[in-house]
Amino acid sequence: MAWLIREFGSDNEIEVSLRVIDLVIRKEDLWIRLKRFQTMFRRLRRDSLSFGASIVILGITLIALSAPLIAPYDPNATDANQAMLSVSRHHLMGTDIFGRDVLSRVIHGARVDLLVALVATIIALAISSFLGSLSGYAGGWLDHLLMRIIDTVMSFPSFILAMGITAALGNNLINVVIAIAITHIPIYTRLIRGEMLHIREMEYAEAARTVGNSRFRIIFYHLLPNCFPPVIVQATLAMGWAILTVAGLSFIGLGIQPPTSEWGYMTAEGATYIVSGEWWIFLFPGLAIMITVLSFNMVGDALRDILDPRMRGVR
Repeated sequence: MAWLIREFGSDNEIEVSLRVIDLVIRKEDLWIRLKRFQTMFRRLRRDSLSFGASIVILGITLIALSAPLIAPYDPNATDANQAMLSVSRHHLMGTDIFGRDVLSRVIHGARVDLLVALVATIIALAISSFLGSLSGYAGGWLDHLLMRIIDTVMSFPSFILAMGITAALGNNLINVVIAIAITHIPIYTRLIRGEMLHIREMEYAEAARTVGNSRFRIIFYHLLPNCFPPVIVQATLAMGWAILTVAGLSFIGLGIQPPTSEWGYMTAEGATYIVSGEWWIFLFPGLAIMITVLSFNMVGDALRDILDPRMRGVR
């Protein structure tokens, strides 16, 4: 005990003991999270389709990050002499009505769609983590107030709400991110609140309170990380929905504006020319949306089966 007293700088043996218990709890929390991640990765590898989908997501992410290096042409460079060219050796996905290379625009479009979806998800998770944790742990009038606000937001269809927000604020990149984040906040907040209501009564939560941790530390250090397994599943699935929302808003003219390369707007441009035979303008951006969203959905479904014991062995 003497060396512990010297280590923590206190002569009070009870206080030193409580600090030791707190340190043990923190180390056990870290070890549990590490083992959970290792188990999740091993189980994901056993599902070949979902593991392949995760490789596709990784590949699309790498393409988006290296877009300026691997795109064969400037995505915004127009050339009237090259307009509406079909798939060829020089233009692997053809050109659009302005002579822009479709492959280059699809590659650069990946940056925009993934960036918007990722930033919107991070913002929604940050706000929802605070609101859901506070609501679930505190309870009482604060919980009722926050949940009624969440119910009000959820009463609007998500895509229509996103349309209204972008129409009111203006259709630019930042406002699209804000619109998608707002539509995601109620989902994450309810999910985190439900988990917090459960884990706040568990033994390790009581132990954290017993050793004298502050309410802030108990909520955001000990309890909140244990709420995230189902949130990870929801966030993965919501990434696909966010990409669809970006594409949908751009398709109807309320999202990312030209000349920025964006998959939804590219499909809107190409839809006009399907009947006349210029199928490639519509097809390749549409395939990019489909493959990316499908991959996120497959990975999210696999993570749900892995992280939820009730779903194991169902299929």
